Amino acid sequence: MESSMTLLSANIQILDTHLALIHIPLHLYSNFLQTILQLLLPNECRSNGAVSNHNGNGNGNGNCNGAVRPPKRWPYEHPFVNISITPIECSVVCSRILADELFMPALQFLDPASRKQVSITNEDFVVMQVDGEGLDAGQRVLELTSPLAMAGISIFFITTYFSDYILVPLRFRTQVVHALEERGFQFEDQTSSYVNLNHHGRKHSANSSLEVQPPGTPPPANISELQTRTFATLKRCHIIPTLDPDVRLVQCAGRRDSANGMSQGRNRNSTTSAADDALHLGLVKCLISSPYPRFLSLTLTDTEPASLLLDHTLLPNFTQDILLGSKDDFLIPIILDLRDLPMESTGIVCGVAGRLVGGTSGTIESAVEMSYLSTARAGTVMVGEDELSRALGALRGAENGGSTILD
Repeated sequence: MESSMTLLSANIQILDTHLALIHIPLHLYSNFLQTILQLLLPNECRSNGAVSNHNGNGNGNGNCNGAVRPPKRWPYEHPFVNISITPIECSVVCSRILADELFMPALQFLDPASRKQVSITNEDFVVMQVDGEGLDAGQRVLELTSPLAMAGISIFFITTYFSDYILVPLRFRTQVVHALEERGFQFEDQTSSYVNLNHHGRKHSANSSLEVQPPGTPPPANISELQTRTFATLKRCHIIPTLDPDVRLVQCAGRRDSANGMSQGRNRNSTTSAADDALHLGLVKCLISSPYPRFLSLTLTDTEPASLLLDHTLLPNFTQDILLGSKDDFLIPIILDLRDLPMESTGIVCGVAGRLVGGTSGTIESAVEMSYLSTARAGTVMVGEDELSRALGALRGAENGGSTILD
């Protein structure tokens, strides 16, 4: 049963980006740690336009010492960056320029066997920022992504504290625009944004694969068919949604006032506020956790403060009052390992999310509230602790899937 919903104030803005998606196996995370830190805190060479060289440890050499510097301001200096470490992989989304400048040289210092295990997409992606503060996150996801899933367009969806982000292949940008306009979203020429003028029922969500291919079969006729295909694919590929109840996540963010509320007593040579510095330090501490963080997703943009989704055990890395958000409302991640999935597959997380909605909504209870994280080779659906049993029940009862949860 679909529940009615209203999406009144959500705008979609297409950011000017050419993004690459990078998959790094967890056992190779340490080989890219310095590179990831340079992505977080750009180094002086790169800021001056020079291309950094790398030694075997990924440190800069040549005409610069590889030292990192804090960004000139916070928000971040690049339109969009996501760094995610999950139980499946380390996944990075960054501009093609940064992928070529930072990750390609680091890749060359791996042995041939390890090099083959790291993937950097040849295809560029564009990102759409969804601004819908005050609206149910699941409502935004399900309404915005369903027309794209039904059109057979592979997408990545990232829920953050302030906004949601949808990554789509750059070559499908026209089709994405058309699919959204067909669903009642209007393109505003001067703002490059879409505003939904219609009200729709609850729809269904996102998917993830590393290289995007045109759909090999016609797109599904309806959401029910999409769900059937999804769970048939999961069963065929022996993909089982899994969770570790001990991994409890917190959704939080840097303070909005930290970027502009710099202390008048600061050192004039400082380019960031004390709050920014504390946030940077906390992020670095998280990233250098040995051998790697158990779960961390960091989203950086040039318009908003940093947004984090992190295991609650990482919270002590941040000083008090640095982060916005409740530290006591835990989310439990339900993870789909898509590493063995055929690259042309689409709609996987969309089908799973649709099943969660259909299997948990009724005349009395509302659907389980969900948030999403698509990474290069995995999809993660997150639900509150108090909703976990209902979510697992819906997934266990998925038709044609035969899936079980490891718990």
